[in-house]
Amino acid sequence: MAKGKKVTVIGTGNFGSTVAFILAMNGTCHNVLLRGRNYDVAKGKALDMSQAANAARQHTIVKAAKKPEDMAHSDVVVITAGAPRTPGMSRDDLLLMNADIVKTYAKEIKEYAPNAIVVVVSNPLDVMTYVALKYTGFPRERVLGMAGILDAARMAHFIYEKLEYGAGQIRATVMGGHGDTMVPLPKFTTVAGVPIEDLLDSEEIGEIVKKTRNGGAQIVNLLGDGSAYYAPAKSTTVMVDAILKDTNQIHSCAIMLKNDYGYSDIVSGVPVMIGAGGAEQVIEMTLKNLQVRKFKASVESVQEMVDKLKELKFFDDLEQK
Repeated sequence: MAKGKKVTVIGTGNFGSTVAFILAMNGTCHNVLLRGRNYDVAKGKALDMSQAANAARQHTIVKAAKKPEDMAHSDVVVITAGAPRTPGMSRDDLLLMNADIVKTYAKEIKEYAPNAIVVVVSNPLDVMTYVALKYTGFPRERVLGMAGILDAARMAHFIYEKLEYGAGQIRATVMGGHGDTMVPLPKFTTVAGVPIEDLLDSEEIGEIVKKTRNGGAQIVNLLGDGSAYYAPAKSTTVMVDAILKDTNQIHSCAIMLKNDYGYSDIVSGVPVMIGAGGAEQVIEMTLKNLQVRKFKASVESVQEMVDKLKELKFFDDLEQK
């Protein structure tokens, strides 16, 4: 266990609570801090999780934050807070509502946890990562969005459904924005090292890609009230563990691009090496022409939402400083 490590999880809904619970069960960090709008709810969940940690013979203590200052000395801060996506609601619908929420917490992190690495999971993911980066003022390697790990996990599941073998041995890779514009990469997707293109024909792969893009919406429609949180929470803790343990594992994460894949000053999902410093290196892969075009469309989709926020004068307070 990485003794003394502290992770703050902002948001005590299903998603944030599950992230905190998995961290407590993993024993990767010594302290987990739950920060939510309702202190009593956060404290009740924190007590429950701390007791669960004792049942699991782990040393992790989960506490509730009374005030923003409590997140001081956090190694990682996970932002899950935001309005949930409901049936028929697009990620764009969430834009301004969640941007305001993320802005508020980003300012708190800047003041009280200035050395933390920030993992953003609020939707629309790529734009919220952009907002968090701008309002913390942190270097790009310390503000990451969790999407690629989840999208890859969904793609791996649908590959398993099609093949009916290989569970736990499927390594899928995706790029681009989270949601409808993601760019799955069959070329870099394998089952026990065997390229997926050797196991399935192009039509079957296309079907899997389509299912992957609609993976979140499918769960939203089935639940009828709320959205997925088990797979997203586990995917988030994979990132947190990689940071705390300094594993240098490669995962697709949303990051501010800086002359990467031909783009700058916009957030999108690309493969990065994750370690103690956050995104320690962006990995450049060779893309096929169609993938280059799809990645371009994905980046443009995020740019449109950022431009929409600019039109609404969302970032004006930054420019006035």
